[in-house]
Amino acid sequence: MSDANNRIGEIVKSNEVVLFMKGTPLFPQCGFSSRAITILEHLGVPFESVDVLQDPEIRQGIKEFSDWPTIPQLYVKGEFVGGSDIMLEMFQSGELQQLIGAEAS
Repeated sequence: MSDANNRIGEIVKSNEVVLFMKGTPLFPQCGFSSRAITILEHLGVPFESVDVLQDPEIRQGIKEFSDWPTIPQLYVKGEFVGGSDIMLEMFQSGELQQLIGAEAS
């Protein structure tokens, strides 16, 4: 297993909710990352974010780690949930709130 894979595994394991994204929550660098942040902030849950633009190994490694080609990527309780489109669908259906344990707003 690569160093990046080990680092990603540790991040996913040690955070209840983690979003691998382009940019930061205050300054997302793509529309999909911005949408993902908006959903998480609306749910009011604490989450960790990882800016993949700051680390090329993580940026490539996260795609291999999840076998998912795009960023952002959301992990909840150590499990890969999906990207921005999946997050939006799950949010609209109430499934994301149940998964995260957030109160439906």
